[in-house]
This record gives sequence, structure tokens and C-alpha cells, in this order.
Amino acid sequence: MHLLSQILTPERTVCHAAGPSKKRLFETIAKLVCVNEPSLHYDDILDHLITREKLGSTALGHGIAIPHCRVGNCTQPLGALLSLDTPIFFDAPDDQPVDILFVLLAPKEASQQHLDILANIARLFSQRHFCERLRAARDNSTLYEVAVSGAD
Repeated sequence: MHLLSQILTPERTVCHAAGPSKKRLFETIAKLVCVNEPSLHYDDILDHLITREKLGSTALGHGIAIPHCRVGNCTQPLGALLSLDTPIFFDAPDDQPVDILFVLLAPKEASQQHLDILANIARLFSQRHFCERLRAARDNSTLYEVAVSGAD
């Protein structure tokens, strides 16, 4: 089974999200996750995402970022996928703005699992054809289907 199909849901997949800044985008992500996962708290998610980003940019380059953090009350790894209506500056290593984000939240105690999943996601999102297919999606459901089908 494909990794993203295990941690991503259609409800946490947003095509053409508005994100005028990293902070506003993280606020949108925190809301999106909390609606789907009532055991998680908006302020915790927002604080953890911002704190992690302050340690160093989670942008990979080529328009991709993978914000990630470990959160209390998170019982299993979960993801959210957003394509942006307008790319934003994300301190990427190639200085290119970001237009696709995959957010990974993991349980506080799942250090190795978090790193393993993160590495697999980074490999997947470094595949040009996969990212082109994500960028071509015009609605939430198509974006989700492309993501869970993975790279070919």
C-alpha cells in the first residue's frame, strides 16, 4: 500500500489553498487538521509547526515544502496536502517559492517512525513527474487521487 494513502485523507487535501504567508498557511493547516482530528488542538499544532520552521526551512526546493512536527495527543502519523493558488516564499534552498506542501504530524514519541516517513515523503516529492501531476490537479479530489496513487 502506498504511504500517502495510509496518512492522508480527502478531508485534509486542499487544492488551490490561499496562503499569503507561512504563518497564515500554518493557521490554515492547523484548522484543517483539527476539524478532522478532534483530539488535536489548534494552538498546539500551530505552535509546533512554527517552532519547527524556525529551526530551519522545511522547503526542499523546486516549489515543494514538507512542514513537519511531533505533537502530543497525536496517536498516529497523519498528513495534509495543499497546493497553493499563489506560490509563497519559504526560504527554500533554491530560492524558489513553494506551491505544494505536504504536512506531516507524528506522535511525540515516534521519533524514528517520524524520520522514516519523512524520508519516504521527501523521496516521493522529489520526483518531478509526480509533482507535475499534483500541480495539474484542479480540485481537491483529483489532488488526493494523484497523491495516493503515488509516482509511476
